[in-house]
Formats: sequence, C-alpha cells, structure tokens
Amino acid sequence: MTSAIEPSGHPLSPDAPFAAPSPRLIATDLDGTLLRDDKTVSARTIAALADAEAAGIEVFFVTGRPARWMGVVAELLAGHGMAIVANGAAVYDLHRNQLIEAFPLPEDDALAVAEALRAAIPGTSFAVERTGGFRRETGYPPVEPDSGAGQAPIKELLADGDGQPLLKMLAKHPSIDPDEFLATALSVAGQHGEITRSSDYALLEVSGIGVSKATTLARCCAERGVTAAEVVAFGDMPNDLAMLDWAGTSYAVANAHPRVLAATAYRTAANQDDGVARVIERILAARSN
Repeated sequence: MTSAIEPSGHPLSPDAPFAAPSPRLIATDLDGTLLRDDKTVSARTIAALADAEAAGIEVFFVTGRPARWMGVVAELLAGHGMAIVANGAAVYDLHRNQLIEAFPLPEDDALAVAEALRAAIPGTSFAVERTGGFRRETGYPPVEPDSGAGQAPIKELLADGDGQPLLKMLAKHPSIDPDEFLATALSVAGQHGEITRSSDYALLEVSGIGVSKATTLARCCAERGVTAAEVVAFGDMPNDLAMLDWAGTSYAVANAHPRVLAATAYRTAANQDDGVARVIERILAARSN
C-alpha cells in the first residue's frame, strides 16, 4: 500500500499519524487524476466517493471535459450530482443532464487569441466548444467520431454560434513542445483570455478572462457556505493549478506535471494506483478515530 506524503516530499510510514483536514467538500480533476489511464473508475475509487458522501462530504468533479463527456462519472455522485466542466466555464447537473450556469468566452477575445497565436506559431488549428457541441477547423483533428460536417475557419466558427455560449476555444499544433506552446500563447495572447493545458500533447484550452476551475469552484462553495479551508482538491495538470492554489488542502497525484508537483504541498499515489481514493480513505479513517 502506498503511504501518504508529507509536504517535504518524504513518505510517511503506514503507521504514522495522518494530519488529515476535516473537509466539507472534495474537488477532484478527472483525467490523469481520478480516472485511470483507460478512462475508467476503479471499484476502490467508486467506494471511496460513496463513503465520502455518506459521511457528509460533498464531492465535485472539476474538469476540462465538456458535459457530453461526463457519462463515465455521471452516476458516481449520489448527492447533488453537479460538476464543473470545461475548465470552469459551466456548472452542469449530471443527474438531470442540465446546464446550470455558464461563464462564456467572448467571441472577439477568442478571435484575438486565435489570430495572435496563429501568427506566432503557424500550423496551429482551432476548434470551439459551445453549450450545443463541438465544431472545428478542417485542419483540426477530430476528437470524436464526426462526419466532418460544419467545419469552417475559426473566424466563421466564432461568428456562427446560433446564440449558444462559447465555453472554450481549443488550439492544437502537430509538433511543438506543449509547454513551449503554452508559454508562447500566454505571451502573445494572455491578455485576451485564460489559456491553459491539460493534455500531454500540444493542445491549449482558452476560457474567458477570469474563468478557471478555481473561480467557479469558489463560487459554488460560497453558495454552500463552504470556505477554501474546508476544501481538499486533487489535480495533475496546469489547468488544475489555480484550483489547487485556492483550496485549503491540495494534492498532486504522483504522475502530475512537474509544475503541479512543485506547486502543491501534498502528494498521493498516481491515478493508476487510486491516489484520490487513498487520501479519502485516510480522511475518513482519521474522522472515526
């Protein structure tokens, strides 16, 4: 069994006391954090989430995924069933399959990012994620089965939204280093939106200015009277950094990006080894002592 990890990075022995908080809410990323590499949820993790809710701890999935990709976890929250999706751009009720609230990216800001990034890094292609679905440029590789219908240059994709809020814009490059891609985007277009990444290849995600996992989680917590000190958060990639910084207690899974490992005080096991579940189990065990 993998032990807990101290802020110093040194593993605790299995018998060492665990300085667990007494949280009211657990906020966890999905891909690379809660989900295994094959995008499934282990039986141990399912049980830990259920036990947390049974103990009165709310669980929020806080993900870069769009709502339509939440089927893998839609039945795992017995309580409120709400998730923060698209890097904070929307709050979604998984049980009712209903959008609760959206924080859109203005189309003019999205276009400014696209034009600046394409000028700085030729070969970049774009796609848009709206409340009604996903559309892409011809050069943007499909991310799900599609017929190719509705493909258009980014300027047209942004102009033709049919009144649907723009949750985020995606930028992809076939060969650039992912961290270099992000650094360049921030330097040439960071004033027009929140730009981050959550993949191990050159894919950027652009949200509205001031919209992140952290801002929307903070809003949802405030509505429930939950303070940051009462939140335990888990993540693995740069798009989790703001949330991990905001939460009172934050864990990076062992497989996390170096920036995430450097920014968090606590570590847990990798996503493949049920890292989130291990911490939840120890929190609940500490509560019962």
